[in-house]
Amino acid sequence: MTARSFTFDQFVDLHGQAKASPRQRQHLNIHASHEAPFQRLFIAFGLDSYVRPHRHHLVPKDETLIAAQGLLGVLVFDDAGQVVQKLKLGTERHAAPGVGPVVDMPAGTWHTVLALTSDAVLLEGKAGPFDPLGPREFAEWAPEEGTAEALVLLREWRGLFG
Repeated sequence: MTARSFTFDQFVDLHGQAKASPRQRQHLNIHASHEAPFQRLFIAFGLDSYVRPHRHHLVPKDETLIAAQGLLGVLVFDDAGQVVQKLKLGTERHAAPGVGPVVDMPAGTWHTVLALTSDAVLLEGKAGPFDPLGPREFAEWAPEEGTAEALVLLREWRGLFG
């Protein structure tokens, strides 16, 4: 087994793939398989990438979010869809009051992530294994990805961050 290095050039490539994707985001898995006990991946976000609010409650898993590049927004919601917490997640280059490099998301918490800069890359880690056919817990109060309503809501959320 050999150590792996990830470079900023890879993030540039990842962003190119994200821009070509209808979802405006692209994953780069660090873990070797869906069966790995610790799932780690980089996610490049375009500014128009909408992540439908979701939670990990049926299969409880805490999630750790780390800014690898750029600036991201993390929103936490109550069960009715009201924003109860607004967090800025960024690298040292974006250091400012209220901006931190890491967010720890407890299992069962409704949340979403959005890019606040065009170069945003997130490192996500959570317990495995990952079942791509497993239960999904998307918020019924939030529009589905790919809809005009989702894009309007994403822009409204971005406005919360100034």
